[in-house]
Amino acid sequence: MLSYFFRRLILVLPVAFGVSVICFMLVQIAPGDPLTAIMPIDATAEEQAAMRAAYGLDKPLPVQYAIWVGNLVQGDMGKSIATGRPVAQEVFGAVQNSLLLAASAAVIAFPIGIFLGFLAGYFRDTLLDRAVTALSITGVSVPNYWLGIVLVIIFSVNLGWLPSMGAGPGGSQSWAWDWLHIRHLILPAVTLAVVPIGIVARTVRALAGDILTQDFVQALYAKGMSRGDVLRHVARNAAATALSVMGLQLGYLLGGSILIETVFNWPGSGFLLSNAIFQRDLPLLQGTILILALFFVAMNLIVDVAQAAIDPRIKRT
Repeated sequence: MLSYFFRRLILVLPVAFGVSVICFMLVQIAPGDPLTAIMPIDATAEEQAAMRAAYGLDKPLPVQYAIWVGNLVQGDMGKSIATGRPVAQEVFGAVQNSLLLAASAAVIAFPIGIFLGFLAGYFRDTLLDRAVTALSITGVSVPNYWLGIVLVIIFSVNLGWLPSMGAGPGGSQSWAWDWLHIRHLILPAVTLAVVPIGIVARTVRALAGDILTQDFVQALYAKGMSRGDVLRHVARNAAATALSVMGLQLGYLLGGSILIETVFNWPGSGFLLSNAIFQRDLPLLQGTILILALFFVAMNLIVDVAQAAIDPRIKRT
């Protein structure tokens, strides 16, 4: 198993290199000049050239990429054009907040999705199955930013039960494990969990329903196994595929929460990314996209290794 892990880790390296190239090039080919926002309107040509040289934007793209990667290897992601602060400081602070939000949404979504999926799969083609399926389709179809606005109107504006913005009292961006801060986490976490609940429930429902029709399940019942023991076998057979889906959904929760973080003013990577896009902040944009993309790569690696550990049918090659 350890050798399988290292082989998979080696394969990740060219993927990470490709991700860095794509992140760098996508940002570079976007229209507009990133220095427009901070450069005086009446700046002379010499001042513009000096500013471009200070940020290394006067060099050819291959040279800029080489310098960028070289600095990345040393832990230097550059400085934000808009704020002048180190990109690493801003990105990792935002990623911590996004991880907190994503983990909270996953804690809500995955158990509920698994339970509903197994329930629908076990009672396949019944009224309960159709109800769970309709609920799952609704959860996947409803725009999460719209749902977030509706929840804010109901629970913040009308009822006044929960705050609607920020990560803490007074719009604070710092986090502490107390009720004042947890209250700010509830609405964005619930909103972000709706789509994964639907996807996980539909996936588990299809897996459980298919496995329950296979011959080995009837053989287990014929051997006198209890219903609970049979369901444990079904869960074990469905675990690898369900884990793959949940791993991808966890990546979505971290990287696909731009609109949710904007609606709730949550100081995460999505909110930081949206600000960097509007401000045309190249270093911050590149750093944020790279970290989010590498998180997806890391999640795929973890899921691959976990699948091989759970399901012996998967070849460890």
